[in-house]
Amino acid sequence: MKEDISMRTSLLIGEEGVDRLKRSFVVLAGVGAVGGYVLEGLVRAGVGHIRVVDSDVFSESNLNRQILATKDTVGRSKTAVAVERAHSINPDMDIEAMDTMVSADTVPDILCGSPDVLADAIDTVEHKVALLRYAAEKKITTFSSMGAALHFETSSIKVATLKRTNTCPLASSVRSRLKDMDTGCITCVYSEEPVSVRPSERDERGKSILGSLPTVPAVFGMTLANEIIRYLLSKE
Repeated sequence: MKEDISMRTSLLIGEEGVDRLKRSFVVLAGVGAVGGYVLEGLVRAGVGHIRVVDSDVFSESNLNRQILATKDTVGRSKTAVAVERAHSINPDMDIEAMDTMVSADTVPDILCGSPDVLADAIDTVEHKVALLRYAAEKKITTFSSMGAALHFETSSIKVATLKRTNTCPLASSVRSRLKDMDTGCITCVYSEEPVSVRPSERDERGKSILGSLPTVPAVFGMTLANEIIRYLLSKE
């Protein structure tokens, strides 16, 4: 058996499964704490075409939980680093970088080209809702991360459709803003662990600074990646 990136994967899902993943196109919005691990899982599984979308750069505070953040990448574009990371694992894959902020105006370009899946790993409610609303309107199969910060218990991480999520404040906020939509195409990774620690600080943009360990976002991201892989393998 030829020893390459797909050898162990093909032993589990077969050559047909490997080919399916190679032909798949995923748009990944956000390559931070959760999104970096989504990227890692999809690239190593052999997804052939990924578009990564993020307008941010890495900072020192990202080092505790973001797999793409290192001392060498602080100050650099997250999408540029994501492309380098992906190609260091699989040089043959097609990966696009969109150094773009998600908004109602940019979402049509972000989701152009008929992606098989949208992976949503952004945490700003307004931008997240704009992305999910457009995806729901266009019936794009979506896997979305809810709030990974302020949690300790990895055993409380669950998967459900958006309407069936509970406990998570971010999921509640998103649900209320999309209550007029058919959100059946949106599958969420979320935590049922009640939030016991409240944010007390804000950044220069007024956004709450949320405490986070490296472990919970990693499980969120890999769970999201796994759900996407399972869907792509079952897609007719």
